Parts: sequence; C-alpha cells; structure tokens
Amino acid sequence: MNSLQIEGGQPLVGELSASGAKNATLPLLAAALLTSEEIQFRNVPHLQDVTTMMELLGCLGVELGVDDQMVLSLNGANVNEFRAHYDLVKTMRASFLVMGPLLARFGRAEVSLPGGCAIGARPVDQHLKGFAAMGAEITVADGYVRAQVPTGERLRGATILFDMVTHTGTENLLMAAVLAEGTTVLENAAREPEVQDLADCLVAMGARISGAGTSTITVEGVDELHGCSHRVLPDRIEIGTYLVAVAATGGSITIRDARPHDLEAVITKLRDAGALVSEGEDWVSLDMVGRTLSAVDIRTAVHPGFPTDMQAQFVALNSLAKGTARVTETIFENRFMHIQELNRLGASIDFEGGNTAIVRGVEKLFGAPIMATDLRASSSLVIAGLAAQGQTLVDRIYHIDRGYERLEEKLLLLGARVQRVSGR
Repeated sequence: MNSLQIEGGQPLVGELSASGAKNATLPLLAAALLTSEEIQFRNVPHLQDVTTMMELLGCLGVELGVDDQMVLSLNGANVNEFRAHYDLVKTMRASFLVMGPLLARFGRAEVSLPGGCAIGARPVDQHLKGFAAMGAEITVADGYVRAQVPTGERLRGATILFDMVTHTGTENLLMAAVLAEGTTVLENAAREPEVQDLADCLVAMGARISGAGTSTITVEGVDELHGCSHRVLPDRIEIGTYLVAVAATGGSITIRDARPHDLEAVITKLRDAGALVSEGEDWVSLDMVGRTLSAVDIRTAVHPGFPTDMQAQFVALNSLAKGTARVTETIFENRFMHIQELNRLGASIDFEGGNTAIVRGVEKLFGAPIMATDLRASSSLVIAGLAAQGQTLVDRIYHIDRGYERLEEKLLLLGARVQRVSGR
C-alpha cells in the first residue's frame, strides 16, 4: 500500500494550473449515455474516480477514446447493457448517476446501491422518489435498484420537490428529465457550479433547461440529444485545498485556469484568517508571507455556503492559527475522522456535541505516522504534514488518488519535500 512521505516546515511558493473538476466530470461522463452521437470532453482530470466511471461506461457498451491532445471521446451508439454491477459501483457513489440517463434513453436500468467514502449516510431515496414521480416502476432487491418504464412509454415530466438539497440527486434527475415527455420542475435543487456545468453541456447537446444554478430548475423534454464538445470547469475544491496548504505553510501561490467566483465562501474565510488574496477572471493568488494566521469559525452549508469538502482542510489550518475556532459540520454526520490523526501531530482539537469541533491553535505541529480515512480527510493530513516540523507519513493515500490529480508533482512545483513510498 502506498504512503506519502512529507518533510514538513517548508513554505510553499509558486504557480499552478487548476485541474478539471472531479465532481463535474463524473456526471458529464454519464451524460454520454443520453445520445448515440459522440461527445468530446476537454480538461478531464486523471483520477481514479474518473477511471472507474470510464470502466463502468465501457461495461455498458460506451466506446471510449483519447487523442494526442488528451481530448476524451465517448460514443454511446452501441450501449447494450443496462446493469451497473456492484464491483464498480461499490467503490464510488457517483456511479449511481448512470441510472437517470439509462432510464431516460432506454426505459430501464439496474444499478447496484452505491459506495464511496465512509463519511456518513448518503441515501439515494431522493433519486428514487423523483424517478417514481416521472413514471418509473422502482424495486430494490439483492442490493440493486431496478427501474423500468412501462413498455412503449417514456419518462414523463413532473414537479419534484427534494426533501433535502442533493447534489447527485439533482444531476441524476436533470439527466432523466431532458428526454422525458413534457416539462419537469426540480425544486429545492442543488446550486453547485458542477450542476450548472452539467446543464451547460446538456444544453449544448440540445436539451432545454432553465434555472440551473438556482434552487428551481425547469426542463422541457426533447425527443433526442446530439453530440457536443465541452470543457470541464476548474476544480474549486482542488484550488481551495492548495490555497489552504500555502496559507498553513506561510507561503504564496498563484493558481491559473481558475474560477474564483466559485470559491467565494472559501476565499472570504481565508481573508478572515489573515491571508492576502487577490483574484481575476481566471486566476487567484494568496500571500501569507510574514502574516499572522488567525482562527476562523466554519459552518458547512449547501452551496453557496461553505463547502463540506473544504471543512477538513480548514480544521488543519485552524490547528496552527492564533486563537480558538468552532468548526460545525451540517452536511455529513461522520466527517471528523481526520481529527484524531491531526491530534497525533500535536493539534489540540476536541468535540462539542456530535457535529462541532473546537480547534485551539498551537504554535507547531510535529511529524508522525498518520492514516487517511477518506478523500478530503487525506488532504487535511497532507496540509498538516506540510506545515509540521519533521517527517510525516500519510498512509492509505489511495483516497487522495480519487480526487487530486498529480498531487506530488504539483506540491513539488511549490517546493514541497514529498515522495510516494510503497511497501507499507
């Protein structure tokens, strides 16, 4: 099993280009099931989760190719399998996103109940509620969800009110609605930039969508979609992670190919923490050299609030800040597994109730062997290791490979002393 060995205490300084967003790429790839024509994607990140989704689509009959410009092509003309097997779906929750497109185009789908990071319950009941409202017959048996549209019929438009804001639920039903008969209205829909990016791609394919990026999305179904070319938006969580890492180490960075307006909540908190942050249309920079890091309270919320995917990174940042911070997690009930590992490095973090951490800043962290438990916890431990004195060894970094493209390479460009080691 691979580990990441870090010699900490070195300020990170330099310039990077942002990768494409994992959380945008996965639903975009699933959208290839909606048409028999070729779709091309640019700025696709090289990640394990992307590879898993490509393997799943290949098993369903999608033809995949990559050219010398790293443009990914998908052609769903010969899709002949409608069952997404457990072996692939168990490793990644986003695999469930194939259900909406399969059901919309072919009238049937059978998908294993999903897996992914162990950060709490993430049920698919809102997905199934929506599919049922659109006329699908739903059964759950033997660990699989089976959905079927009556023979000779299509999904039909419906007004669907989500009981809670669900990112993947919004995307799944959005893809189902584009080929449904009539008009579908998604209320209390997710507003993340990745949802907007999916909608933009679907519109380029011929879909009729309005309101994406707001809490109410309206879709007028069409008979068929065609191919298109689409560039994946920048990964706001990757960008935020590197900004926090540089702030924690007292360095400076400029990140190109970014969309700072997608990071408003994160940038605001970094400024509150004492960082000098500048931004333009497609770049963002942070300077922490000679500045004092101050504790900042965090409360996660659905977009445009503070993203849960940045909570762990800010816990690591607060560990070295002057003062005491309260970090409250409102999205997932089991997303503080990084705290025990951060305390192994000398952090002073306690729990208050089930969803709040009290982080008392310390002067220094000290390297030690630690273990990653999920994707974003992994990044918080890397940040702490980069800021700590001495050597830190982060185990189970396969979590990192799911969501951060070329992590070691990018950190090395910033002057970090890191290397991947095997055999543990």
